[in-house]
Amino acid sequence: MQFGKTGFSIALVASALLSASMAFAEPARTFQTQKVAVKIETIATGLEHPWAVAVLPDGTYLVTERPGRMRTIRDGKVGAPISGVPEVYARGQGGLLDVELDPKFTSNRTLYFTASVAAGGGSGTAVFRARLSSDEKQLTDVKRIFLMNKLSRGNIQYGARIAIARDGSLFVSLGDRGEQDRAQDFHDDAGSIIHIEADGSIPANNPFKDGKGALPEIWSKGHRNPQGITFDTATNKLYTAEHGARGGDEINTPEAGKNYGWPVISYGVNYSGTKIGIGTAKAGMEQPLFYWDPSIAPGAIAVYRGKMFPEWNGDLLVTALKFQLLSRLSRDGSGKITERERMFEGEFGRMRDITVAPDGALLITTDEDDGALLRVSRTTS
Repeated sequence: MQFGKTGFSIALVASALLSASMAFAEPARTFQTQKVAVKIETIATGLEHPWAVAVLPDGTYLVTERPGRMRTIRDGKVGAPISGVPEVYARGQGGLLDVELDPKFTSNRTLYFTASVAAGGGSGTAVFRARLSSDEKQLTDVKRIFLMNKLSRGNIQYGARIAIARDGSLFVSLGDRGEQDRAQDFHDDAGSIIHIEADGSIPANNPFKDGKGALPEIWSKGHRNPQGITFDTATNKLYTAEHGARGGDEINTPEAGKNYGWPVISYGVNYSGTKIGIGTAKAGMEQPLFYWDPSIAPGAIAVYRGKMFPEWNGDLLVTALKFQLLSRLSRDGSGKITERERMFEGEFGRMRDITVAPDGALLITTDEDDGALLRVSRTTS
């Protein structure tokens, strides 16, 4: 068969479209982990720095791309960008970031998302609430319910993960924006975990709700760049995974009014090799549950509670950008958190988000120019 110039161009376009629509057809790969054999399927490719994934009630995946797009993925096919997403500041580590569904999404179609936004010559982390249309093509009733109180120059360390509590309130992680001393200023949102209601108002149980000792939205302080935050659904305990500097990536359990030390105490050092703060401990500042040295650059954290992998029940699963792996941690006999296993290292690229799907499978996004959505499930014999 021969093509003219026009026919050849059409054939190339058709071939590209076919390749894109069949990205899900890539063969699954199997891996033997310490406790169970798993299968990893590439659900979709061609995503530009996908940052977060959520699962809609019908099983459709909802994914954010850092440049400012939100898309659905159904049957392996990536949908067109959803309209109504507000303008975001998509530079450096900033852009469209996390997304979480309201606990009553089935009836109210409400979701929450974070993004970096620009104003007055600076940028900072914002939280939005919106409704997803029934045809999943548009966001409506979009409202910004929070914006950190001090915007600044620079394009790093926005934090920006959301964890939804049992009562429907939101815990949101905010990075120090690369200005480390802000993490110890209790009248600055940077370097904190904040706690707000679904409408952005201040919950009655916040430790500084009167605003006298700290901003009323602040739950805890002394965090560097917590890009992972989640609740253990069995214990209702809140966990964070946080970027250290050179060494000192941490897992913490933020509690009301407590100070987690950055940059006064740290198990890492500056990128130049110089000492950070006063050392590793100070009275009145909390110790991490666990820290990595060297750093793994944690992307997100989940506590596994699901039927598919009972062997991992209660384990912490943390994605890593630097070593391109999934870290599995659990408590030893004394209750101390210990890293048990590093899985899939270097096999799929920079691992960003991790979510436990309703069926117990793991969903992972890869933070790459040509990013992917992966599904980790149990192999069948």
